[in-house]
This record gives sequence, C-alpha cells and structure tokens, in this order.
Amino acid sequence: MTEALAAPLTALGAMSGTSLDGVDAAVLVTDGERIAGFGPTAYRPYTPDERATLRAALGHWDGEEVEAAARVVEAAHIEILSRFPAVDLVGFHGQTLAHDPGGRGTLQVGDGAALAKALNRPVIWDFRSEDVRQGGQGAPLAPFFHWALARRIGATEPLAVLNLGGVGNLTWIDPRADCPEAPGALLAFDTGPANAPVDDLLHRRRGLPRDEDGRLAAAGTVSEPLVAAFLSHPFFARPPPKSLDRDAWAHLLAAVESLPDADAAATLTACAAAAVGQGLRLCPAPPARLLVTGGGRRNPTLMAMIAARAACDVAPVESVGLDGDMLEAQAFAFLAVRVRRGLPTSAPGTTGVPRPVTGGRLSRP
Repeated sequence: MTEALAAPLTALGAMSGTSLDGVDAAVLVTDGERIAGFGPTAYRPYTPDERATLRAALGHWDGEEVEAAARVVEAAHIEILSRFPAVDLVGFHGQTLAHDPGGRGTLQVGDGAALAKALNRPVIWDFRSEDVRQGGQGAPLAPFFHWALARRIGATEPLAVLNLGGVGNLTWIDPRADCPEAPGALLAFDTGPANAPVDDLLHRRRGLPRDEDGRLAAAGTVSEPLVAAFLSHPFFARPPPKSLDRDAWAHLLAAVESLPDADAAATLTACAAAAVGQGLRLCPAPPARLLVTGGGRRNPTLMAMIAARAACDVAPVESVGLDGDMLEAQAFAFLAVRVRRGLPTSAPGTTGVPRPVTGGRLSRP
C-alpha cells in the first residue's frame, strides 16, 4: 500500500560506482514522482589503499576480500554522509562487487543497518536484489529518475541519457508517458564497457587511475579489426533490457596487449563508443538528443567518438542545467523516497522484470 506523503522529503543519496573513484553524495527534495529541488552535494575520493582493497574484491561473492571491501565502503560512506545532518532519509547503494542476474544474483557491499545506526537516520538500501529475485537484471536503476529529470527540464519528445561509468548504460525516455512504469515510458540497458577497460589499462601499465581527458587515446591509432571483433560479441545482438558486470569485458586487455599504450587506449575508447552506437540502434525511436552523465563525459576523445556514431546531438547533462557528477547519487535519493512510498523502482522496460517492482530495504536507527 502506498504511503501518503503530505510534502516532498529531503533525501540524501550516495553512490559508489564501478569506476572505484570515490563516494558521491547529493541531497534531493522530492515526493518520488516529481523533483522539487536540488540540495547540497559532496565527494569523498577513495585513497589509493582503499581503491586497492576494492579492486581486490571485484568478482568475489564472499571471503576476506569482500569483508575488507565492506569495511572500506561503510567507513567512507559514514564519513561523507555525516556532513548532511538535516535530511529525512538516506538512499545507500553500496559498492557493487559482482553482478550475475540469472545466476548467483547481485552483490553490493555495505550494511545499511550499520549506516542507519551511525547516522541516526532511516536508510534505504539493497535496491537491486528484489528485482533480480523476480527475474529482472537488477540494473540499471537510474532510469526512473531520468524520466523525472526529463519532465523537469520540460522535454516534449523522446530523448536519451547515457551514463558513462565503468560500464555504459543508456536510458531512452518518452516524457509524454504518465509515469515511469507505464508501458513505453522507458527502455534502459547497459551498452557495454565504458571507462573500466581503459582505467584498468592505465592502472596496469602506468599505475594511473584513468586516461585523464582522453589524452593518451587521442595520441593513439584505433585498431579497427579489434573494434569489429568486439562488436561481434553476442551481447550486442541481445534485445534489451540487459546488464553487465564491470569485468564482463576483462578479456579486452588481453586483446590489446601487443599494442603500444596510446594505441591500446585509443582502441578501448573506440570500443566503448562503438557499444553506445550499437545501443542507440536499439531505441524504440531515434532520440532527439543524447545527454551524457558520468565520468566519461569529461573525456573529449570518448565524447567525440560517440558523437561520430550518433545521429543526434550529443552533449553533457550540464547543457540542460544538471550536475553530471551527482546524477547517480541524486537517483538513489529519488529511489529511496519511492521505496518509502511503496512505488515501483524498476519495470519491464528498464530491467526486464516481468512486472513493476519495488526494491530496497528500510533500516531504522
């Protein structure tokens, strides 16, 4: 039964993505259907040692590595979320270590109950598990928020939002629909690898977290045969919705092993852009524009490669007054309020679940 709310809530969302760079936190004022306003934001980077601990746990489902990663995630979140005292509730995503819908499930570490106690605030967490249990992909979850954003910016025709994190995901939106769970309102899916392969390449070869501003890729030459081989993967022929684990394309590093650093970075960047191009072909109708969020939007080389493969205008979300660094954190604030109200957080068009699902767990202080 839907909980009636007299007024919008002030919700604090937190996101630690597959790029393993740090924790984003953002306040959103919302009733879970409309966005009433945006509040303060903050960012807490992971230290090199913390990032190493998280990397060591990727792909694991249990054991000491997972326990160590959970301690890092909880401590970092408590530290940053404690800076926001005046909120009604917290939406805590946790850190995804493994994602295998249809198999072992999905694992985001971090105990929401521990956060609720430390912050003395209600915490809504474990957003993905119920969707997976009911036959969905458990991802992506931001599309319901994307729909609300499209309404807020006054969009009147279909558009798409592309998030470039470790993995790329695309949301096609029809803002004319009555609600995000309505048939035809949304189509969302992971496009393929985005920043993760290039980040891993730079980490292994140069000890750097990323290809800053795409400079290394810009200096290289793309191996077109490797890009063509990449696009022959069965994933691209599968209809959406569909989702990926961060390391689903770890073999790409082996594919570019013989290439010089710049050529390898250029080729992996081209693969990410090619995956987006394939994804745009799967939209129900061509989007009028493609708004890009996530860390990848700061990579001019990647953005130019995507624009070359898109038949519409491609621009960062800042072009419509949004904050691309905080969109996912804001999304989990939005979803937390929807969970609190008993509203759906995913639907057949977003995760492939058979019917709209309300995910998430509530932990009180």
